[in-house]
Amino acid sequence: MNVPADLKYTKDHEWVKVDGDVATVGITDFAQGELGDIVYVEIETEGDTLNANEVFGTVEAVKTVSDLFMPLSGEIVEVNEDLEDSPEKVNDNAYEEGWMIKIKLSDSSQLDDLLSAEDYKSLIAG
Repeated sequence: MNVPADLKYTKDHEWVKVDGDVATVGITDFAQGELGDIVYVEIETEGDTLNANEVFGTVEAVKTVSDLFMPLSGEIVEVNEDLEDSPEKVNDNAYEEGWMIKIKLSDSSQLDDLLSAEDYKSLIAG
């Protein structure tokens, strides 16, 4: 199970990488493994400002459709358009090519609410 130590995580299985006041967000390696083959990623919230825990899109796998939740409040400033034609990038490389959105943070103190890699490993270990 790949859980990079330099990222933050949510209980909803999203990962967050912060660079200044912009956070890159995707779903974890664990999540993509649980979903199985991802066939479609729908994110139509670019330019929207959403609160933490609001739905920003959906990911569709062969078995199910799952909502994607904002890990932090802010404006969605970029969507990974490569996922429209190649949603399998989420399965192949969840932490690099499989990123989903970039958020301009509105409240960086919310980062304190996210899980460390060690906490996330404990969560998925059950």
